[in-house]
Amino acid sequence: MRYFLLCTALVFCITGCSEKAESTVIKDDTWWKEGIVYQIYPRSFKDTDGDGVGDLKGIIEELDYIQSLGVTMVWLNPIYSSPNADNGYDISDYRSIMEEFGTMEDFDAMLKGMHDRGIRFIMDVVVNHSSDQHEWFLQSRSSRDNPYRDYYHWWPAEKGKPPYRYSLFDAAGDAWKYDSITDAYYLHYFSQQQPDLKWENPKVRQEVYDLMKFWAEKGVDGFRLDAFQFAAKDTTYPEFPDDLEQNFIQYYAMQPGLHDYLREMNQEVFSKYDVMSVAEGAGRNFEEAHELVDADRKELNMAYAFEGVDIAKPEGYSLAHFKEVFSRWDQEFAEKGWLSIFLANHDQARLVSRFGSDDPRFRAASAKLLNTFILSMRGTPYCYYGDELGMTNIGFDSISLYRDIAALNGYEKVKLAGGDLETYMANLKFSSRDNGRTPMQWDTTLNAGFSSGTPWLPVNENYKTVNVAVEKEDPSSVLNHFKAMVSLRKESPALVYGAYTLLLPEHEKIYAYTREWEGQKMLVILNFSNDIVTLPVPVEEELEDLLLNNLPQVYYKDRVFSLEPWQALVFTLGPLQE
Repeated sequence: MRYFLLCTALVFCITGCSEKAESTVIKDDTWWKEGIVYQIYPRSFKDTDGDGVGDLKGIIEELDYIQSLGVTMVWLNPIYSSPNADNGYDISDYRSIMEEFGTMEDFDAMLKGMHDRGIRFIMDVVVNHSSDQHEWFLQSRSSRDNPYRDYYHWWPAEKGKPPYRYSLFDAAGDAWKYDSITDAYYLHYFSQQQPDLKWENPKVRQEVYDLMKFWAEKGVDGFRLDAFQFAAKDTTYPEFPDDLEQNFIQYYAMQPGLHDYLREMNQEVFSKYDVMSVAEGAGRNFEEAHELVDADRKELNMAYAFEGVDIAKPEGYSLAHFKEVFSRWDQEFAEKGWLSIFLANHDQARLVSRFGSDDPRFRAASAKLLNTFILSMRGTPYCYYGDELGMTNIGFDSISLYRDIAALNGYEKVKLAGGDLETYMANLKFSSRDNGRTPMQWDTTLNAGFSSGTPWLPVNENYKTVNVAVEKEDPSSVLNHFKAMVSLRKESPALVYGAYTLLLPEHEKIYAYTREWEGQKMLVILNFSNDIVTLPVPVEEELEDLLLNNLPQVYYKDRVFSLEPWQALVFTLGPLQE
């Protein structure tokens, strides 16, 4: 027989904890540790002019919604002027706003609106490469003796074929692009339209520091450095081994000079402003990750590592492996350095489709569980727009529906090689970045309330039930659980700084751990499965208060749980039993 315990805990936290969270003050010297990041993909958040593309006014319209989530920081993907070969990650002017998104006046109004609501703003800085339409590159390619020639990596054709480099986005896979104007090749680790800047040139570095100061003076509160672990190159351009494509991180990341650039950036920019700094990637090993973020290094504030997010595969994943990876990273940074905690971003498919369940029976519960995990681990949590609703993959069947340059060029690459396009499309359906970029689902009206025009990407068909308007009114929704979990984290230092102890490391379905800080100890129990799991209480202490439950009921008797599929529980623990 199963007994019911504390079924009202979830509702209590939604109505009570949020009020407490409003009065929580983040200490000035640790705001980036104690904060919660909400990442917005601006093209997909809210369109106010009917062109099908999200804009800054759309974000301004929804600032009260963002504030209602309880998050303390917003990271916005690039909004600079761009030809949009890679949705804004190819920048043609670092000091102006993309016309599709609005104006600088819109930006200023958005930033003020965030600051008025106690929300800090994190700017995406893309300086491993620029657009091929940036004035620097237009000048650089115009002649070999142009003053901007050395802003990029060039290989004169008379020297013969350049040493092979792999391009992550190019269909042909070659990162050297021939340019007839000066009879030379330029280097692009990403697409042809994204030539790599030559960081070895001090003039390039000063240009970057100046543009970062421009935004810091405007009041930007932090910088996320896109693909920056690739910025340093060996300009002798040595031959790389044949396994470059499979192991490009080993050969491209953390090359000599990178730490010098980051220390210089810190001295020139970070140290002069109260800004947070994080780079995409955390090196090739723990030693390199610490070299990036340990305070005495005077480089960056936090690591943003991909080992955890890369676990999900179309065929599924091992929870034991999942636990091992996150526990290993926590242990490594327990005493020194600081981590980012995330399971989704603009370069990933949807969180619930990769790590939870798309099955309508379990979608909401698994989305709540995954948000509980992200918001109960040590490190700064990064929450991606729409995941607070449990938005899912859209899963296009035709390559013609995709917009992502990586998906399109990858398809052409497989096609050129005579590869298996059916398998490629099946994998794309699970993992494509476009899955995580579909329009935000606001309500049940046309296009989910995202736009009055034709959206740049189709809206997911489930928007009639998965949207803000519906979930806001449902106390048991994914949205309201997210708000409750944010509130709990903000009022619980143990969830921010507390020691993490993994329990039941070999259990195939349960992820359980404690967080302990200055006399407060909390237990988190997560059932990562579609099954009911019977589980003895995995600690000796008494279960004191049930702080959060993602389902209506908890079945418990004689210190034994009967956990429902995808159930997530957070308890405080009392003294040890006699």
